[in-house]
Amino acid sequence: MHVRLAELFTQRFGAPPAATQELRAHGSSRKLYRLHGANGQSAVGVEYDEREENAAFVGFTKHFRAAGLPVPEIYGEDLAQGVYLEEDLGDTTLFDLLQKERGQSEEIPAPVAAVYRQAVGQLARMQIVAGKHLDYGLCYPHSAFDRRSMSWDLNYFKYYFLKLAQVPFHEQRLENDFDALIGYLLQAPADYFLFRDFQSRNIMVRDGQLWFIDYQGGRRGALPYDLASLLLDAKANLPFAFRDEIKAEYLRAASALTPIDAEQFEAFYRGFSLIRLMQAMGAYGYRGFYERKTHFLQSVPYALRNLEHLLAGGALPVALPELWSALQRLVGSARLRTLAEVPVPLTVKVQSFSYKQGYPADDSGHGGGFVFDCRALPNPGRELRFKTRTGRDADVADYLRQHDEVAQFLAQIRVLLEPSLTTYRARHFTHLSVAFGCTGGQHRSVYCAEALAQWLRQQAGITVELTHRESARWPTA
Repeated sequence: MHVRLAELFTQRFGAPPAATQELRAHGSSRKLYRLHGANGQSAVGVEYDEREENAAFVGFTKHFRAAGLPVPEIYGEDLAQGVYLEEDLGDTTLFDLLQKERGQSEEIPAPVAAVYRQAVGQLARMQIVAGKHLDYGLCYPHSAFDRRSMSWDLNYFKYYFLKLAQVPFHEQRLENDFDALIGYLLQAPADYFLFRDFQSRNIMVRDGQLWFIDYQGGRRGALPYDLASLLLDAKANLPFAFRDEIKAEYLRAASALTPIDAEQFEAFYRGFSLIRLMQAMGAYGYRGFYERKTHFLQSVPYALRNLEHLLAGGALPVALPELWSALQRLVGSARLRTLAEVPVPLTVKVQSFSYKQGYPADDSGHGGGFVFDCRALPNPGRELRFKTRTGRDADVADYLRQHDEVAQFLAQIRVLLEPSLTTYRARHFTHLSVAFGCTGGQHRSVYCAEALAQWLRQQAGITVELTHRESARWPTA
């Protein structure tokens, strides 16, 4: 440990450290130490030879702390020697808390959800309020998330992920799409602070309160990028419905600080989600494929799940045919999906529909799935007492359960699905769609969808999304 860290500790606490402990710096070449005082004091010492990056972190921290944001106090610094001493925030990151509280469940526990809500509220303050008077001359290595910064990220993805993963593409057409994507993203309002790496491992939790760290790569940029960074955090593997809740919470907080066009924000959010995903995958490729640090590759299947969900939402307002084609090859790669040691959860989308309204659209991104025709089953809709009832009502369910052919129909479907469920989970596929259709989408298809969803929820490693497409058309009593 650099001798200046001990001297800074002594200047702060009046006595030299009684003990030191080297800490692990995840994905960084910085050296971190925990310094302990004889009377229980503690601090974290940082040793790093990039003076400009150190100056960015120290300067940003002092500015954000003065603005009342949850960042560590700087106890002392000697930038000429490449060291600084900061407040000890403990060892628990938001990611650690999520893993501990969540266990094997797919749901987000209430204490963790509360921290996420707190995080996006404070993020909005950092970006909009504190970012207004920040000295962007401190930024390292670049002062804005502009065309050059975006080009660096996209080429990082191209050279360290696409090429090393051996995904074919036409280089000139891909570069044309990169230019088009950048041109679109540059239209977003960008006079805000961009944290740059706002994810669960850069949020510390101590005594139920959160603290931000590792914003030294921050620069001027657009609001949606940091929110996308948090919600697309690969191994955090947040449920998509929870992401929507947190996004809505962020928009409420940000809108209270500056006028925001929600529709415009959502459009740009998808674009910044795409470039953030590609930047992250470039990092996984560089660390995993190139540097042979294989644990980084564990995040790839989770990133593919995020990418698949993004692609399923439809194209951006700008044409990106070659990039879209390359991304589709990525999400369709069974080899890349098997890089994770722990299986990525399989989401089965179960829905009911009416044939009168047409077949349901597949939004999983890969076009796979099952459609089952329930019109040969006994029809409760022919009886007046069930006209305003649905397959979710107990009397309709009892009626259908009394007919053996309904039970046989569902049993045959379960037998048909089991091999696909086993194979999809083994190959780390992330989505499967199962749809039930009947004449009106109100009775038989709804009952079958509900019954299958109940059975699927009892299977390990499966998340169920249940929807009834025609529910808005159901008659009321």
